[in-house]
Amino acid sequence: MTYTYLLILALIQGITEFLPISSSGHLILASQLSGQPDQGLAIDVAVHVGTLLAVILYFWQDCKSVLTGLPRLLTGRIDTPGSRLAFLLVIATIPVIIAGLILKLTGLSDMMRSTAVIGWSMLGFGLVLYWADQTSAADKVETDWSLRDAITMGLWQALALIPGTSRSGITITGALKLGYARHDAAKLSMLMSIPTIIASGTLLGLDLASSANAQLARDGAIAAAMAFVSALAALAIMMRLLRSVSFTPYVIYRVIFGALLLYIAYS
Repeated sequence: MTYTYLLILALIQGITEFLPISSSGHLILASQLSGQPDQGLAIDVAVHVGTLLAVILYFWQDCKSVLTGLPRLLTGRIDTPGSRLAFLLVIATIPVIIAGLILKLTGLSDMMRSTAVIGWSMLGFGLVLYWADQTSAADKVETDWSLRDAITMGLWQALALIPGTSRSGITITGALKLGYARHDAAKLSMLMSIPTIIASGTLLGLDLASSANAQLARDGAIAAAMAFVSALAALAIMMRLLRSVSFTPYVIYRVIFGALLLYIAYS
């Protein structure tokens, strides 16, 4: 794998990890157009680390609150904003972990990684995002996040295991249907990504542990740095735009991109 292609993959992953447009779909297309093989577990772990650091930095005040609340949560006390947020994030992450383990143990996760599946998911869930965006009551803010809402959004997040769905896109969809305003829906989605990325990155890291080498470490460091920069920029732009722009541009992009993938899959 050349450094140029490595940088392209890192940029794609970093930008699309948090935008509601699916990173898996873009990585599939990059592979199709370039004829390059799958990037491998080492790069997957590296870009996960890069995007994780980006979202933590962007939402540092919330992350700091969670960190200070974790000790209280571990002793069974949910009596501060930080411990409450930490509790709700844990609850929201449980469905995707259970679903992910089931898919991994049954082998279904590999079976779903086809261009056709990604294309239909890109298109279909893009339209669902549009429906949720247009019908949302938009009368709830992030501080209204409840146990019921965390469970509901966690179940929506489990759907992101279908390649092409987009983790951020499907959790934003769930938040919009619960009545959250666009900016608040996106923020909750981004905060939910932190424990999810930690869980998936840890799983990938365990798979990789026995095969690491110096070259992979260098490639991974480059990929992580580029993913961090691109993810941070994508986050900042999206969160700013959502104060005045709907999700419609992302939906249009998803429909066009999904149609392109379906054309590739069936031609």
